[in-house]
Order: sequence, then structure tokens, then C-alpha cells
Amino acid sequence: MPRLMLSDELWSKLWPIMSESGIYDKPELRKTTEGILYKMRTGCPWRDLPKYFGNWNKVYKRFNDWSKLSKLFNIFEDLVESPDMEWKMIDGSIVKAHQHATGARKIEEKAIGKSVAGNTSKIHMVVDSHGNPIDFEVTEGQVHDIIMATELIERTPESNYTIADKGYDGEYLRWVIEEMDSIPVIPRKSNSKIGNEGLDKFIYKQRHLVENIFARLKHYRSIATRYDKLKRNFEGMLYLACSYVWLKS
Repeated sequence: MPRLMLSDELWSKLWPIMSESGIYDKPELRKTTEGILYKMRTGCPWRDLPKYFGNWNKVYKRFNDWSKLSKLFNIFEDLVESPDMEWKMIDGSIVKAHQHATGARKIEEKAIGKSVAGNTSKIHMVVDSHGNPIDFEVTEGQVHDIIMATELIERTPESNYTIADKGYDGEYLRWVIEEMDSIPVIPRKSNSKIGNEGLDKFIYKQRHLVENIFARLKHYRSIATRYDKLKRNFEGMLYLACSYVWLKS
């Protein structure tokens, strides 16, 4: 039997949330969910799913439907309960797109672009004070971090401090953060005339938590390398991975 991810305790937490998200409780639901998680963890082609999980095509179609109907997003949203918003941190991470991720129909949104590493996507992530993911956005790999920062900061809960690295150094972003009654903890670039005298270095050290979540999510091979052709399906894998973080927290 293949290695599984959902203990009875975790399944007892997840199943009611799946039901509330409109996912029907069929007899094979737990095995189907485990099959999707197996794909997420190993990065294997759908056709190579072990027979233990049932017909690979049925498992794929279930995942594709859940992604298309935003049910995986709903599960993640329900699991993000009472995040600790003393501070929130934002960062971005590049994901290389495998050659199997190319070839989607032109009308479909792909979020794959060209950067130094070739075909890539970028995950823009916001985490709470404990380093748990509270929101993210997937873009083409060449999109600069600061471009998505305003939207992500505005749509996430208010926090006492907002922490980011110097790639987010910009007066407009600082103004947006302050308008949300938060204190920006962002080092200025080396050519800045203002300098970093007012930077709270103790709080800034907590930024490692957002880097930690990327390291944790990229333990899953379908996150570390993008195999999905469609943006929504790659986001679906991310929602599953982030939901699993919350399940275990």
C-alpha cells in the first residue's frame, strides 16, 4: 500500500469542511483525496497513480472539477481560522515549469512566463505571525514581487506590522501599509538616502517564517516543480498544500 498523508484525526477534521464546500461524501472520497495528495507529494503523472486510489482518470477529473469550481479554495478559506495577525509577512518564490506544463489551450489562463530560469511561475505568499499561509497569488515568473504586494496586503486581515525584504521597498507600498494601520518593516535599498536607522531589526528577523513556508511547501514535488498546464490547477495544488499545513497546526 502506498504511503498516505491523512490520519484518522486529520480526516475527521477535513471531511466536514469538504462537505460544507459542496464535495459529496462518496464511499471512495477518502481514497480519492489521498490520491490527489499522493500526486501532490510525489509529482508523478496522473496515469502513474497506484491502483490503490482507484481509476487514475476519475481521480484526476475529481481534482480538475474541484479546482474549476473553487472547492479547493473554499476548503483552504474555511481552514484559515483566526490567524495571528500581530504581524504578517510577504514574499515571492520562483517555481520552474516542467515541459509537461506547456501546451494548454490559448484561451486558458496559464501564468507561465519567461525568466532567467526559463519557463517559470511565481508564488506570492502572505503568512501570519506563526508562518501559516493566509493568502497567495500565482503569476508569471518574471512578475516583480512588489507588483502583487499591494493587492495581497489589502485583501488580507490587518496586522500591527507588515514585514518584507528590500525587494518591496517602495514609497507607495509603505503608504498602503500605513493606511491599513500597520507599520511597514521593510529595509531600504542600498542606494536609499534615508537609510535603515528606523528599522526594527528584531521584528524583521521574523521574516524567516515566510521563507520557511516556501521550504515546507516545496517538500511536495508538484509544488517545487510545476507540472500543471492550467493556473487554476496549480493553484489547486497550492490550496491543498496550504490546507494541509493548517490541518496539522
